[in-house]
Amino acid sequence: MKPVEMPTEMRCVEISEHGAPEVLTEVTRAVPVAGHGEILIEVAYAGVNRPDALQRAGAYNPPPGASDLPGLECSGRVAAIGPGVTDWDVGDAVCALLPGGGYAEYVTCPAEHALPVPAGLDLQSAACLPETCFTVWSTMVMRGGLQAGERFLVHGGSSGIGTTAIQIATALGARVFTTAGSPEKCAVCEELGATAINYKTGDFVDVLKAEGGANLVLDMVGGDYIARNIKAMANDARLVFIAFLGGPKAEINFAQVMVKRLTITGATLRPQSDAAKAEIARQLRANVWPMINSGKLRVIHDSSFPMAEAAKAHERMETSQHIGKIVLEVAGG
Repeated sequence: MKPVEMPTEMRCVEISEHGAPEVLTEVTRAVPVAGHGEILIEVAYAGVNRPDALQRAGAYNPPPGASDLPGLECSGRVAAIGPGVTDWDVGDAVCALLPGGGYAEYVTCPAEHALPVPAGLDLQSAACLPETCFTVWSTMVMRGGLQAGERFLVHGGSSGIGTTAIQIATALGARVFTTAGSPEKCAVCEELGATAINYKTGDFVDVLKAEGGANLVLDMVGGDYIARNIKAMANDARLVFIAFLGGPKAEINFAQVMVKRLTITGATLRPQSDAAKAEIARQLRANVWPMINSGKLRVIHDSSFPMAEAAKAHERMETSQHIGKIVLEVAGG
């Protein structure tokens, strides 16, 4: 294929200083160059995620060597290929997990962290997949060991993580329970296959205990949910933490952990090695992409904002009123 003439500069959104959403500023930077084992993606859409907001606030620094620009996932087309890459061609439609840099017209990433856009999905929908699918599969299945027939509790059911976890767990044959904060959000979770508990009017502990306890809990809340999760768990159950929106500290009774033989663990995705992320990508292609192709997993998209309005996208996310994923329109945005 004839080489594509590349621009030398690109539009992007940087964090001018740590603070509120308005510190997100559109600037011009040099287009990055794909290194060994990397691809350069011309970004169409970039996903907006909680870690972006944490980075903006100064609470989640990029790993060494990563771009300082926010943005942990994107969709687009391969614009250039670095040395050693054989699995992609220029022009391929991809979605990718990024170490950073997604809020830009171009971004590089390891070629093994990119996945083909599933058949029938547009680029906007594809941008909603990587961060949530990588996170859910690696924590719920690879770390949490979810099995068919088990009772699975995921908090924040209407979030990008929650809607993805509900659908994948249901496709795997688990009984899914979730918490959400409004009748509208609960209705969406129910439609996706979960028993939804409005945490403002009900108690997930009572519901799960009546069902025999949760075998696996995926928690992004923390705080006072930590002790309540333990009460809601069955014997030999597992608890996996992926975030602490309610705070990372709690007073818990470890006698319950011992008597119930519980396993408590947690993980963050961004600091993991390139090899670890490549293995997650391989498992997603083998196990989750077929769910998308068969209609068992669909994207729940909340809203899109032009890249220049990244601050508004962050404001939308931080209200917690959204249902599903928020994305930035980069190409032409």
